[in-house]
Amino acid sequence: MLLQLAREAIISQLQGREMVPIEPLPHLSEQRGVFTTVYLGNTLKGCVGYPLALMPLYRAVQETARGAAFDDPRFAPLTLIEAPQLRISLSVLSPLGPIAADDVQPGYHGLVISRGERRGLLLPQVPLEHGWDRITFLEQTCRKAGLPLDAWLHGAQIEAFTAEIFGEHTEL
Repeated sequence: MLLQLAREAIISQLQGREMVPIEPLPHLSEQRGVFTTVYLGNTLKGCVGYPLALMPLYRAVQETARGAAFDDPRFAPLTLIEAPQLRISLSVLSPLGPIAADDVQPGYHGLVISRGERRGLLLPQVPLEHGWDRITFLEQTCRKAGLPLDAWLHGAQIEAFTAEIFGEHTEL
């Protein structure tokens, strides 16, 4: 249902129409953090999310789906011509909590590393996609925050979360 909701949010924007209203199931109204990733075939097209639970899950999925398709500054906005090739993945997050660097498990934990105004987040699937070990995962999360690679050893705050990850499969 969440994948259909994400797709409807994107397609309705492309077609310039209002979304079809839904009556969400109670568990979809829980406040949860979520990231939506969109692909054209197997190529990343955008990823936008809320690491914190700011709104009901169904609304967060709608907003992050549109953000990933149209507002990720790394990519050109999705076009109607590209829409048939669109593939969507969702990562529904657990709450953030502190974690010791030695307890980080790549592929199981997502990470947030912060110090001062700087903050970097990587989803649990990222180290698996790149073949990173625990140290590299910590370093790359520091890099994403704009911090020195070893900031995790020198007082940066390390927080972790888990994610329920599911998506559409490509036919390629």
